[in-house]
Order: sequence, then C-alpha cells, then structure tokens
Amino acid sequence: MKLIVGLGNPGIDYQFTPHNLGFLAVDRIAEQCGVEIRNRQCRALTARATIGSEAALLAKPETFMNLSGLSVRELVAEHKVDPAADLIVLQDELDFPLGTLRLHRNRSSAGHNGIESLIGALGTQDFLRIRMGVAPERKVEDGMSYLLSPLRKAQLKIVDGMLDIAVDAVKVILTEGEAAAMNRCNRKAEDEKD
Repeated sequence: MKLIVGLGNPGIDYQFTPHNLGFLAVDRIAEQCGVEIRNRQCRALTARATIGSEAALLAKPETFMNLSGLSVRELVAEHKVDPAADLIVLQDELDFPLGTLRLHRNRSSAGHNGIESLIGALGTQDFLRIRMGVAPERKVEDGMSYLLSPLRKAQLKIVDGMLDIAVDAVKVILTEGEAAAMNRCNRKAEDEKD
C-alpha cells in the first residue's frame, strides 16, 4: 500500500492558506478517486483509494503542521509502510516561487517544520516529496504570517493549476514510476505560461 500524506493544519481558519497546499492536493486526489477523507486513525483523517492498480491510503494529519511526524509515524507502523518505497508527501514550499513544483527524494527539510517533524519521527529523510511553491512575488517580512494568511484570488488560480499537476504527479508515480513523474512534472512557474 502507498501512503500519500498531505501536510497542513486542520480547521477552517487554515483551509485556503499557502501552508495547506498539501491538504488541498490530497483533497483533490480524493475527489478524483470518488472517496471522502473522513476516517479517523493514527491522529489523521484518512481514506482508502485505488490509483491505477495501486492501493493507497490518503492522509491528512490532525496534529498541526509542526507535529505531522507523530501521525505519519503511527500510519507507517500501522500499515507497515516502507517510507523509502511507499511514502509520498505533498507540501508547500516557501523557497520556490508560486506555481513551481518539484519532486525530490532524500533531502533535508530546508527549514520546513512539517518535513522536519517527519524526518525526526521516521528517522530518515529518504521519502518522496512533492514540493509546491508558494513564495509571493515580493519578499515578505514574516514568512509564517504569510503562510497562515488566506491566499488572494489571483494566487488561487495559479494554485489550482499547480494542484492539478501535483495530482498528475502522484498518478504518474504510481503508474509509471518516480523517474517518469520527475521528468514530466518538475516545473517552474514560468513553464505555465508556455
């Protein structure tokens, strides 16, 4: 079974903030698979889905971003998941411009508290990450305040397209493999304009 985890913060106040792109991506995967993420287990909301021919567990940790690893560690143990082979994490990335999407494996947290929590809880950084850029056009004084503020209307259109690419990336990973997904889905914001 593949474990597909979106990182974010629970609650309506955080729903459409840059920091919740992981949750939004997993919600979109669920919608396309015709399932609802509403089962509670291991401190997460989950749903079972089939993507291609692969069984997958979609998960949204309810521990808040900075403690995401607690939930993911429990899910990994409960479902006997090998993080290196079977874990896919969808996350926001303040280091990338809005609209940029990158698949990475075996990298440091780059200062992302949710990923730092996962690495600490799992004891490894060898898992696949889909990093979705959220950096604003202009430098912001307080990155955390920006990440937890609602996305503007103009940003939502870019986010919508990026979420589609993230969902496609997950499908390609599960049907054609990681290398094919990296070749097809790694993109910069300006690629969207071509």
